[in-house]
Amino acid sequence: MNHRHTIGSLERVFEAGYREFAKLRQSGTDVSDRVDGARRAMRATFQREMDFLERHLAFLASTGSVSPYVGLFGTVWGIMHAFRNLANVQQATLAQVAPGIAEALVATAIGLFAAIPAVVAYNRYSHDVERLGNRFESFMEEFSNILHRQAVR
Repeated sequence: MNHRHTIGSLERVFEAGYREFAKLRQSGTDVSDRVDGARRAMRATFQREMDFLERHLAFLASTGSVSPYVGLFGTVWGIMHAFRNLANVQQATLAQVAPGIAEALVATAIGLFAAIPAVVAYNRYSHDVERLGNRFESFMEEFSNILHRQAVR
C-alpha cells in the first residue's frame, strides 16, 4: 500500500523500521538481528525517499548550466545575421545595425532569465534535501537505539 500522499517521508521510514522489527520479534530472532533488520528496512525506505526528493534536481542543474549557452548561441546567430544584412547596404550606420544586435541580445537575456532561477532553485532544493537526509539518518539511529532498548527489556 502506497501512502505517499497521506504520510510524510519520515513516517514512512519509521513505519518500515517498526514493521520489520515487529515481524522479526514474532519470529523469535535475537535482539541484534531484530534491530539490524529494522535498520536495513529503514535504510531501504530512506534511499527510496531520497531518490524521490532528488528526482528533479538534475533538470534544474541542466537548465542552470545549459541556458546561458543557448542564449549565447542565439546572440551569436543574431549578430551574424545583423552583419550579413549590412553586406547589402552601401553605407553602414549604427541605426542599421542596432536593431539586429538588440534583438540578438534578447536571446542572452532569455537564457539568463531561465538560468538564474534554475541555479537558485537547485542550490536551495539540494541544500534542503541534504538537510532532510541528515535528519532521516539521525532519526534512524535514534529509533534503532530505542528499538534495541525495547528488545533488551
